[in-house]
Amino acid sequence: MAAEPAIKRTVAFFDGQNLFRKVKDAFGYRFPNFDAPALARVICANHGWQLQQVRFYTGVPDTRDNAFWNHFWTAKFAQMGRERVHLFSRPLRYRHETVQLPDGSSVMVRVGREKGVDVRIALDVIRLALRGEFDVGLIFSQDQDLSEVAKEIRLIAKEQSRWLKLGSAFPFSPVLKKPRGINGTDWIRIDRGTYDACIDPRDYRPKPKP
Repeated sequence: MAAEPAIKRTVAFFDGQNLFRKVKDAFGYRFPNFDAPALARVICANHGWQLQQVRFYTGVPDTRDNAFWNHFWTAKFAQMGRERVHLFSRPLRYRHETVQLPDGSSVMVRVGREKGVDVRIALDVIRLALRGEFDVGLIFSQDQDLSEVAKEIRLIAKEQSRWLKLGSAFPFSPVLKKPRGINGTDWIRIDRGTYDACIDPRDYRPKPKP
């Protein structure tokens, strides 16, 4: 069995939309107010890991589909770029879907869907692991589609005789029913206090016109 390294180099992978939805469910925040690098630094510090880089992935709508969120993510990406975060985006596509209401009636709503973000995260985790760029892959997501990545990481560790770990970090609150991390990873719960300490003080939402 490979020896556990004294210094555990860590790369953080953020699924921006997944984290936003889970934070909204857990803590009630209605827009992505997290500071990704700060959150990664705190989690790594709590576990004695050495953060090497932060990578952020999300879907972004075209300004014609949703000018508000296009402005938000464009501004937030610009700031993260200045902090040397590795950024990846995919077009967020909107379509009308039928939603059932508690009273039995239904309503048509416009829903944004992203394609390819989880695949890109999976490819990057595997690519960087094969190149030996991290000992710990810290994924901020609960997307179970990424559970296959955990299997590949175990195979890479065995084939390269290396110590490798994947962690799945996610918001935790008593209001949630049995929140789960990604299968095959170490689950890292983010409580309200930890999250609130890593809120981005900048507000990237467009200002209302006077």
